[in-house]
Amino acid sequence: MSPGTTKHTGPVPARTGAGRGAGRGAAAPWLYLAPALVVLGGLLVYPIYQLGLISFLEYTQAQVSGGEPTTFQGFANYAELFGDSQFWDVAVATLVFAAVCVVSTLAVGCALAVLLTRIRAIPRFVLMLAALAAWATPAITGSTVWVFLFDPDFGPVNKVLVWCGLSGFQDYSWTYDRYSAFALVLCEVVWCSFPFVMVTVYAGIKAIPAEVLEAAALDGASNWRIWRAVMAPMLRPILVVVTIQSIIWDFKVFTQIYVMTNGGGIAGQNLTLNVYAYQKAFASSQYSLGSAIGVVMLVILLAVTLVYLRLLRRQGEER
Repeated sequence: MSPGTTKHTGPVPARTGAGRGAGRGAAAPWLYLAPALVVLGGLLVYPIYQLGLISFLEYTQAQVSGGEPTTFQGFANYAELFGDSQFWDVAVATLVFAAVCVVSTLAVGCALAVLLTRIRAIPRFVLMLAALAAWATPAITGSTVWVFLFDPDFGPVNKVLVWCGLSGFQDYSWTYDRYSAFALVLCEVVWCSFPFVMVTVYAGIKAIPAEVLEAAALDGASNWRIWRAVMAPMLRPILVVVTIQSIIWDFKVFTQIYVMTNGGGIAGQNLTLNVYAYQKAFASSQYSLGSAIGVVMLVILLAVTLVYLRLLRRQGEER
């Protein structure tokens, strides 16, 4: 080596071909996801865009039939909606009803999931079969059956209650009063929703090592203490999934309310936002107002879900 030659001892630069290969590797997951993203874009993004667009237009039956041109209304539809006292009553009722449905569904589903781990094979199979049958029943069919069960004239529930000495239930109409009607719909919603929670949580419990539960029992922990301190933390990812799914399902309940209360109850006393939007859009041909209600529902649902996830994350960081 000549005196004027410098020896390079530093790291060798990466090859250009290797960099291109890394770039292709980073893009590979997106290429695999591209078909699903295209389908989701067509099924979700475009309808949401159309929903938001119509909410800013004057869109009634006259515009649907082509008799009058659509005009841009700005936030006039939202101003009309927020100025309607009935909207706020329906919104509050929807939030309360959905919250009670979610809590009740999770409580029943988790309790039965724990019960499945304590009973023998044959009772477990019967309970699983009954739960899956309720889950597989179409919403309109299940709602019709529940309406018959609680019918004031021919329903077996009233007859059994009267036979037990509760004479006040003679010809009693469960859908006449606002709160009893909501309670009846609540029971039907929980009946058709708890199997998803039960099966999912049961699968998660079976994945917990038996040694952990045995150690907690040997330490003298009660069943409730074992669930709260051992099972629930280990089942957190599963509980997050079933809770979010329950929030989405119960917030947008339509069929049960519409069928069991005959379109929203007497004078609209059992309306939820979904049924309210349907009445505005299709019964009154106010499609722009119905779309505005749909946008508000979407925003509320996203806000509730994000707040729930944030609270769970904060609790996880505190632990």
